[in-house]
Amino acid sequence: MSFSYVIDSYAWVEYFRGTEEGSAAREYIENKSNATCSISLAELSEKYKRENKDFSEDFDFIVSKSEIIGLSADIALAAGAINFENKKKTKNWGMSDSIILATARISNAKVVTGDEHFRNFNEAAMIK
Repeated sequence: MSFSYVIDSYAWVEYFRGTEEGSAAREYIENKSNATCSISLAELSEKYKRENKDFSEDFDFIVSKSEIIGLSADIALAAGAINFENKKKTKNWGMSDSIILATARISNAKVVTGDEHFRNFNEAAMIK
């Protein structure tokens, strides 16, 4: 794995919406070595279904611009520990957040996000 940034679902949504936060994410998405967790693809797929939108074009773009990272055993174990600790401290902290953060930590990368759950982590590259 050779990337500097993990683009989370929040950043992708804002990027495709063309918002100010999406503009902040653009640099990381278009000009940086980045990755996207497969769990983020699942979240985006669900969001598009919920909004009755076709995900195929945006999915193809994500795959062309970002390395897709699956859930390895190392990431899963790290995510379990992260999830255990952060569920105690952060309201609505989820396993997806833990998997994304674990991926970033294992890869020495930053999470590109606007999700407030990540605000106090050194690994966060906040776009808002």
